[in-house]
Amino acid sequence: MTESDRETEHTGPTIRDKRRIDPETYQVREPQSAAAPGPGAPIDPPAPEVPVDTEEVTQLKTALADRTADLQRLQAEYVNYKRRVDRDRDVARKSGIESVLKDLMSVLDDVRSAREHGELSGGFKAVADEVERVSARYGLETYGTKGDPFDPHIHEALLHAHAEGIEGPTCVEILQPGYRIGDRVVRPARVAVAEPDPHAAPAEAATPEATTEAADVPSDDEH
Repeated sequence: MTESDRETEHTGPTIRDKRRIDPETYQVREPQSAAAPGPGAPIDPPAPEVPVDTEEVTQLKTALADRTADLQRLQAEYVNYKRRVDRDRDVARKSGIESVLKDLMSVLDDVRSAREHGELSGGFKAVADEVERVSARYGLETYGTKGDPFDPHIHEALLHAHAEGIEGPTCVEILQPGYRIGDRVVRPARVAVAEPDPHAAPAEAATPEATTEAADVPSDDEH
């Protein structure tokens, strides 16, 4: 019986020992793929060197530089877009706050009038104080004091008169206070303005010479 006949007749199961530990030596077995080839095993020849295409490498480098420039441009556009969105959001927020504060100005005027007339007391006073506190927290400031120099940029003159003892246009009465948020005027202060009287004679100060001459004139008692 030939060897091929024996292989043909063997139809039973084939058992392969895949245990990692050798049962006889108790050593770790190496995987068959990683095991060193036997003495008669053929050795694979080294892979042939692939010639480098200089032109192709140059094209790849150019494409990489173009993609990098595109990425940097997109990143810069995104940063500018984010800044613009943040700026618009901040402007919208400030505009909304200013709109609410403008609606509160008439209420603040009533609170001021009631305080001046002694009518601010009890629960109404607590509510008024809270309204003033909230408006101040959001940046609303009241300005305008009697005696302030008149400034057309922040004052609105409703009455005009002449007065003595002032050197220039002066707010002699605050008819309605002004409001501003930061450096921006929301409503100018409405005031009564007085200017120096152009027909009033200027006050003449006594000179030292006049004082000396007056001292040299003899009185009636000396005669």
